[in-house]
Amino acid sequence: MRININWWHLLLIVALILSFYPLVWMVSTSLKETKQIFSDFLNPIPIPPTLEHYIHASVSTPMHRFFFNSLFVAVTVTLFQVLTSILAAFALTQYRFPGRELVFYLIVASMLIPVLVTMLPNYLLLSNWKLLNTRTAIILPQLANGMGVFFLRQSFRTIPKPLLESAEVEGANDWQRLWLIMVPAVRPMIVAIGIVFMINVWNEYFWPLMVINDREMFTIPLALQLFINNEGGTSWGPMMAVATMASVPPIVAFLVMQKQIISSFLNAGVK
Repeated sequence: MRININWWHLLLIVALILSFYPLVWMVSTSLKETKQIFSDFLNPIPIPPTLEHYIHASVSTPMHRFFFNSLFVAVTVTLFQVLTSILAAFALTQYRFPGRELVFYLIVASMLIPVLVTMLPNYLLLSNWKLLNTRTAIILPQLANGMGVFFLRQSFRTIPKPLLESAEVEGANDWQRLWLIMVPAVRPMIVAIGIVFMINVWNEYFWPLMVINDREMFTIPLALQLFINNEGGTSWGPMMAVATMASVPPIVAFLVMQKQIISSFLNAGVK
């Protein structure tokens, strides 16, 4: 039995190394001198380490502008998705109306629709509204998220009904019950889905690529394209520097909140 466990541990270690090596290679390449990148391609240790690629990326492009665009879009979309998820989950758990279960199943079904299927209709709609090349074009189609509704509905259902009924007897209206009792009770789940939403929006590439042509509106993932096109696609150092900078915020957010994210989703799944 011990041999089997050791083999499983070895397999997991190998899988972990294979999963993390691209990340290590990315950071390593961003710290190598240009001549070392091509002469010692697979060596993960930069000797000596240098910040020249980070400086080049910051000087040659308005990185602060790209970071602001990404941060603004990610925060705005996350706030709207969390808010709409809270309100929809509250309605689906606290109100009884014809077709309530059907509405919930349609929301869940929306999670199964590939994003590529909705890109063209959304693009044509935004084009007709003259909203292309604006942050609104990135934000508007993402104001709601079925995953958030699903998990928050499951979390709201765990709140004891006598608690809500006693609050109603004391004179609390629906708005007060939602924001003073239900939202604080499921705050870990709200924080968890908020982090997941923000990471997803921060890493988006294809949708911003479709609706943004103005360089001033570029987000961080689109900024990578600037270096891919430079020097015949061989500008590896600056590309990896930008990729590393783009990876830091979502990685830090996940590492800080990973226990809360995993425990919240597990509890919702068990329910």
